Amino acid sequence: MKTPQLMKTRRRVIAPIALALAATLGLAACAQGGADPESTSAEKTGEFTYAIASDPSSLNPINVSDRWGLTATNIVYSPLARVEGDGTVVNELAESIEPADDGLSVTVTLKDGLKWSDGEPLTADDVVFTYTNKAKRENGNADLLYVGDQPITAEATDDRTVVFHLPSVSAAALSNIATETYIIPKHVYGDVTDFSVTELDPLAVGSGPYKLTDYERGQYLTFEANENYYGPKPKIQKLTLRIVADANSTKTALQTGEVDASFATPDQITELEGAGLNVYPYAEGRVAYLGLNAAKLTDPKVRQAIFFALSRDDINTAAFLSEDYYQNAYTILPPSNAFATDDVEKYEQDADKSAALLKEAGVSGLSFTLAYAGADPTQKTEATLIQEQLGKAGITVELAGVEPAAVYDEIEKGADSQYDAFLGGYIMGQDPDAYSALYRTGASANYFSYSNPATDALFDQGAAELDPDARKAIYADLQAQIADDAVIFPFADNLKILAVNPRIGGVEDAKLVPIYTLENFGLLTEK
Repeated sequence: MKTPQLMKTRRRVIAPIALALAATLGLAACAQGGADPESTSAEKTGEFTYAIASDPSSLNPINVSDRWGLTATNIVYSPLARVEGDGTVVNELAESIEPADDGLSVTVTLKDGLKWSDGEPLTADDVVFTYTNKAKRENGNADLLYVGDQPITAEATDDRTVVFHLPSVSAAALSNIATETYIIPKHVYGDVTDFSVTELDPLAVGSGPYKLTDYERGQYLTFEANENYYGPKPKIQKLTLRIVADANSTKTALQTGEVDASFATPDQITELEGAGLNVYPYAEGRVAYLGLNAAKLTDPKVRQAIFFALSRDDINTAAFLSEDYYQNAYTILPPSNAFATDDVEKYEQDADKSAALLKEAGVSGLSFTLAYAGADPTQKTEATLIQEQLGKAGITVELAGVEPAAVYDEIEKGADSQYDAFLGGYIMGQDPDAYSALYRTGASANYFSYSNPATDALFDQGAAELDPDARKAIYADLQAQIADDAVIFPFADNLKILAVNPRIGGVEDAKLVPIYTLENFGLLTEK
């Protein structure tokens, strides 16, 4: 399962976020010459520098759920397996994953000779240790390791074999066991008593392609190749994630070769390609959205009125420029998802209906506060358009542009939050049960403060149903229910765009994927 951003994304564990002002100013100062990116970075042999927008919110694999935390985690640690965008399972630490015929257990056999970055053997005890701690709700990321109200449990039957026991049959269990649980070493963290923290001590001992060697908050994270990695040895020995919060400084750093890669926006593509960079648009199965805080905007008619006052098409055109870079989204699932349906209330703009709903609710002079990531040019555009469109409907919107993690830290307060609405995006993967982390009553990433027993019951039914057609019908009903309850106004599944210095090759081999950017940074090459 992919998490919200992020996105993520699922529950965000917030660490203090330092501003990257010094790094931003330094990059801008170096950029004045406008040099060719390939020639400027030619001296960086054996290194790859990737600009990211902020510090990770967590570097603890037990509870990490933000984009940059998961990116770093995926570099340092390994899961048993990955669920690809098409739903296929690709083994990592696992040699095999075998569900039992009765659907009540899954047996995982580990690859032979696995080692941690400190040289110690990686065994089934480490897997049991990891899953046992992740399944503790107090640690903040347990939702998908539960079937109903009972946890999935794990036992080691020998050094290479783990048996996962399910409390009841679950169609979603294989995906939920395999996805985004990064194994941590028991011999290093066995004495830790609180895994709800955002950083472990020591910071990282993993089994991924790289080792984390240095972290300067607000500036960079550096990694070196892990000589004990079980897969192909990294072709570039040193990897740096440089934190650059300002989008314009990032673009300039790309153009001058100060960084080798970063995300770009559609309006930057022509300029970046003109500067010689290679540009890779790719799909993430992401839902960009406007979320409403149901603990503050409590009347569904008021929430529906807000949505009917909006023009999805105008917002998407302004934010993403062209349909080449987005597809309209209408439900909690991205349109590419096999379970997505169009048979929901789409909230096509209708000023008369919006006004009538407000009148029925007995509300006039409605005003609310909308939070968004202030440094994100796309969200700034979306927020401005929302303010303008709702203003025409007589609804006043106060905009609050803040640091991304702070949005979720505050919105989690529910009725006590200073925000009534927020902009966000999430990537939750292929299996619709994963979305229960966002919409089930009391779930860890339920930022909407949403609760409906009918929705909870549909999630229960969908997870347990083994017949594919019947399962699809259940999730169609669930999408329609949440749309009617009007806590999320989906905008689009928008493409991510990665810009890369021409001196770097192997992007296709490293594989562009949701959330992590690249599935394996170690497969990048230097030309």
